[in-house]
Amino acid sequence: MSIAAIATGASCWSAAPPMVPTNPRCMITGMARGAEHAIFGYMTSPTDPRSFLYHPGQLESDEAQRLTAAALAHADDGELYLQYRKAEAFGFDDGRLKTASYDTHSGFGLRAVSGETTAFAHANDLSAAAIGRAAETMALIDPATGPRAAPPRATNRHLYTAADPLDLVPFADKVNLCQTIDAAARARDPRVAQVSVSLAGSWSVVEIVRADGFVATDVRPLVRLNVSIVVEHNGRRETGSFGLGGRYLYDQLMGPETWNRAIDEALAQALVNLDSVDAPAGEMTVLLGPGWPGILLHEAIGHGLEGDFNRKGTSAFSGRVGERVAAPGVTVVDDGSIADRRGSLSIDDEGTPTQENILIEDGILKGYIQDRLNARLMGVAPTGNGRRESFAHAPMPRMTNTFMRGGRDNPAELLSRVKKGIFAKSFGGGQVDIVSGKFVFSCTEAYLVENGRIGAPIKGATLIGDGPSVLTRVIGIGDDMALDEGVGMCGKGGQSVPAGVGQPTLLVDGLTVGGTAV
Repeated sequence: MSIAAIATGASCWSAAPPMVPTNPRCMITGMARGAEHAIFGYMTSPTDPRSFLYHPGQLESDEAQRLTAAALAHADDGELYLQYRKAEAFGFDDGRLKTASYDTHSGFGLRAVSGETTAFAHANDLSAAAIGRAAETMALIDPATGPRAAPPRATNRHLYTAADPLDLVPFADKVNLCQTIDAAARARDPRVAQVSVSLAGSWSVVEIVRADGFVATDVRPLVRLNVSIVVEHNGRRETGSFGLGGRYLYDQLMGPETWNRAIDEALAQALVNLDSVDAPAGEMTVLLGPGWPGILLHEAIGHGLEGDFNRKGTSAFSGRVGERVAAPGVTVVDDGSIADRRGSLSIDDEGTPTQENILIEDGILKGYIQDRLNARLMGVAPTGNGRRESFAHAPMPRMTNTFMRGGRDNPAELLSRVKKGIFAKSFGGGQVDIVSGKFVFSCTEAYLVENGRIGAPIKGATLIGDGPSVLTRVIGIGDDMALDEGVGMCGKGGQSVPAGVGQPTLLVDGLTVGGTAV
């Protein structure tokens, strides 16, 4: 598992400007997911989002249910997953619009589960004939011998708007926003040498159809704004970036107070790095900032708490439910039910409503993140974490919004405890071994700390360690828990999905810092 602050590939955590996919068989790489949801079917109309999935003469709702019931008649579990998605992206660079893209995709994925065996087929053709051909693949698995899995519980909860962000704002207004941000950023400081602005949005309609008659529909918006600034002084160049987004409409990104904050944050980081010195190396106390540094928690610990790794016994946390795995006071939560958040979903991609899942409570391991297949095989309930990149992918256990709850310590008091160490405010790229939890993370903004005071900014700092031991070395938990701004993409098994992270200020003793100072 690798993590990157610049989009690199499927197995990564990305905080880079989102990309619009060009492969019609892989439609959710840059944006998509989340939205409003109603259980059980209703008649389609021109204003009904389901009209993007069902078309007279090609596929009707009752036809989809009949085909699914026949295809999965001998399976333990499974579903027909229908999806329509449209996405756009704008890239403003060098003072002009460099890229503008728009695409739509639709298709289905049909899955049958028998025991531990899964049959899966997909196509970008929403027709009864295509589903019928896919059903032939389902017949290849052995018939189920046990009772069928019960359907997900029904819900009419709505965590975000069903409105389409792409159609509500004219093309010219989106381009003008990018141009305005570019001009404002260049006017901020004479040292600004380059400005890059990206704006992206998507709107997706999904429907889960089961053989037992269960039908769930979800309409999912997603938007994002990213600003990157390069500053130059005396021949030295440094970069700063800031992004934000979520499951809402463009209007929340287009207010001057929002994009001005993005400019200010990106410029401040770039200017700080302009004055940075080489990072020291060695084992030292590390103060981690709130919010985005939760990516370390997500990657080094969160993946190890996903059900598939633990069912197979390949996680450092396998078989340890009920044991102490972290310092007292450490509580780790995955919650896909937070309104409007990037990692949230009204229902997961198997139809299960998302919920708050307490994974570690006061240092004790309480459970794992589960999809339906792994939950059934482990004898526990699904947790609403069955996620997929698109209709062309089978679901697997995935995180949504994963964070550590706040403690009782004052962040300033935590800083005062540091005699010699570093303060890591923001992270960039890194790599993690999911099995062992060993990680290497690079800091994009960090500072020296001596005798409780923040000193010079540093460059080239990396944090080295392993997730399970880091949890036991937490010696201070701030009362300032914050979620990230809504920019994350998480990769696993070749699939990328939007996700959220968060944490309070954390004081960790004895982390290895890699640096360049001699």
